[in-house]
Amino acid sequence: MSPFRITRTLPEDATDAALRADVRGGLTASPKTLPPKWFYDARGSELFEEITRLPEYYPTRAEREILVDRAGEIAAAARARTLVELGSGSSRKTRHLIDALTELDTYVPVDVSESALTQAGQALIAERPGLTVHALIADFTASLALPDSPGPRLVAFLGGTIGNLLPAERAVFLASVRALLTPGDALLLGTDLVKDEQVLVRAYDDSAGVTAAFNKNVLAVVNRELGADFDPEAFRHVASWDTGHEWIEMRLRSRTAQTVKIPALDLAVDFAAGEELRTEVSAKFREAGVRMELAAAGMELTHWWTDAAGRFALSLSTVR
Repeated sequence: MSPFRITRTLPEDATDAALRADVRGGLTASPKTLPPKWFYDARGSELFEEITRLPEYYPTRAEREILVDRAGEIAAAARARTLVELGSGSSRKTRHLIDALTELDTYVPVDVSESALTQAGQALIAERPGLTVHALIADFTASLALPDSPGPRLVAFLGGTIGNLLPAERAVFLASVRALLTPGDALLLGTDLVKDEQVLVRAYDDSAGVTAAFNKNVLAVVNRELGADFDPEAFRHVASWDTGHEWIEMRLRSRTAQTVKIPALDLAVDFAAGEELRTEVSAKFREAGVRMELAAAGMELTHWWTDAAGRFALSLSTVR
């Protein structure tokens, strides 16, 4: 068998259909919303990579610190022969885990981007000739079927991406992950932690304006894909901390009263002056809350690692 395989479980037109559904549903709702996954076209991905290098944006550095310092401990606890990564992207940070998992046989990256999966998978097998890579073009928030591979399995969901899901969505997602696991398998979960409000807001509203450009990129995506006439300069980037929910919200605030036309949907959307479009929720967590949410999904948190400053956590959980 070839050391690199790629399997598509997502229909070719699924992305276009999902975008249309999300734009129609979100822009006709009150308040208006768009999901953060639509930030990430080629330009959005470049902007996010730039964000990860900003002094204000700590999560990527904090998680990398844990992976570098604790990969051996994670590997010893998981003993995985198969590593499944949800939302794998470039698979860059996962290399620390792959190197530490001395018995690893198979890596299963899961992403919606075929080009990202192909590039990362081929690079990995060139660097590690003994590794099998079976990539899945799939939406990990939908039901997922994993390929046959040796156990134990370690499912990794890194980057704090779980914070982009609302509580009810997290419950469904964690239950779906639990359904993938059998005794001996584990989940490695990245969660950004609650901290000083000013630190959090600066991470999502940097002085260079890169996050603002990233936020507005969702409008460029809708313009290009659906023929809309959003003027990004007619909206202002807003990032705020919601104390009650313990999450950051990113929004786009309309500077004036305006009407946006979206021909592909035969839709005209009115914005009042000052009206906000929510584009991202990024929840922050406490250990007790993570433990409780995992337990509700049928998993037991067994290990908890943070960076030295206590800004970010990786947790390992097993089937209860």
